[in-house]
Amino acid sequence: LRAPEGRPPLRDAVRPHDRVVIVFSDITRPMPNDRVLPVLLDELSHVPDENIVLLNALGTHAPNSPEELESMLGAEIVRRYTIMQHDAWDEANLIDLGETPYGNRVRVNRTFYEATFKIITGFIEPHIFAGFSGGPKGVLPGVVAFDTIARNHGYEMLRHETVTWGHTDDNPVWQEMSAAARLARPDFLLNVTLNRHRQITNVFAGDLWRAHGEGGRFV
Repeated sequence: LRAPEGRPPLRDAVRPHDRVVIVFSDITRPMPNDRVLPVLLDELSHVPDENIVLLNALGTHAPNSPEELESMLGAEIVRRYTIMQHDAWDEANLIDLGETPYGNRVRVNRTFYEATFKIITGFIEPHIFAGFSGGPKGVLPGVVAFDTIARNHGYEMLRHETVTWGHTDDNPVWQEMSAAARLARPDFLLNVTLNRHRQITNVFAGDLWRAHGEGGRFV
């Protein structure tokens, strides 16, 4: 976080008056939020707690219960910070950013988009149709509308033979996820890699594309 890829140190980049949104993975993912978020938030100690929102990247999944959130994030974080659970069907909190080159309309969480500093967290591993997890997947499917996800995960996209593990540049699903992230314009990425015991094996931070590219090569 203090020597990120293609970005200034996080503490220098975020101003005390910024409205910060941090996207985190939901309970269906093995992301060690309880170990990663405290370190991230410590680097943002100059920002008042009330200026920070933690946004649960549910995609189309069910909201996590208060008990689940506490087990995922830790009691101290749940007590201190505002936690929002993304709702892919909440029309009032979705903003239209236009279409991807594949004709899919991208509607993204309004609170996320309107923040003055947007941070995506997650982990990187091979993914059965996105190529790799992490990176732009924090936006799509994480915090977009149901119809945006349905189109991206539909047959017309998944039928291509390059939609498989480890493929990104020639993978239309990944390319559309990347297009959605470019429309949403996140400011900073923090991704980790894990082993089978959920131990952190490496950390990648900074510019979304540079940091995630390094993480993919490491994996």
